[in-house]
Amino acid sequence: MVKALSNPHRLEILELLAQGEFSVDEIARQTDLTVANASQHLQVMKRVQLVDTRREGNFAYYHLANPRVYEAWIGLRKLGMEQLAEVERLLQSYRSSRNSIETLTREELAEKLEQKQVTLLDVRPEAEFRAGHIAGALNIPVDQLESRLEELPEGGEIVAYCRGPFCVFADDAVQLLRERGYVARRLSEGYPEWKLNEFPVEKALKNQGFWSSRILSG
Repeated sequence: MVKALSNPHRLEILELLAQGEFSVDEIARQTDLTVANASQHLQVMKRVQLVDTRREGNFAYYHLANPRVYEAWIGLRKLGMEQLAEVERLLQSYRSSRNSIETLTREELAEKLEQKQVTLLDVRPEAEFRAGHIAGALNIPVDQLESRLEELPEGGEIVAYCRGPFCVFADDAVQLLRERGYVARRLSEGYPEWKLNEFPVEKALKNQGFWSSRILSG
């Protein structure tokens, strides 16, 4: 297991699978790997039971074998940030270069959502949003945000989130929104951490050609 976790491509795949289950083709596309290369990495992780598959017709969909798999990656990530100070400095330097992007914790976000004080914006790709998202979130992928600003309500605060603390989709979204005059911050973590801590999430369900949402927890 430790050897399987020692490859950066596999860690990237694990972070993607923490968003939900995906086919090999989708995993390859999201991680900029060839299908053959992505498949090899997935087989390494499947052999040590870090990931598992679900078959649907001729397609196999991969998912994390256990929530503790992602907990292990979070532990490694936290240890790295504590022991290697330059990691934290790089992250803060990046955000400072984007005009000091402000963050808020999941507890702060949960309180604001309960009081209906914010618009929650999921800027991950649509496939990841469909696989699971924070309850009540609006999905506009970051590469579509500038052309879809009219879908956002005028006034009030917008909180953007993406895959996790090292994902820059939310940073890019907040930067764009602030440049267009919106009050915007990003969630300090991402969807997987929110779900892991049992805050309310939803999953999009396809029904007669339309996507609807179903509360999964919380």
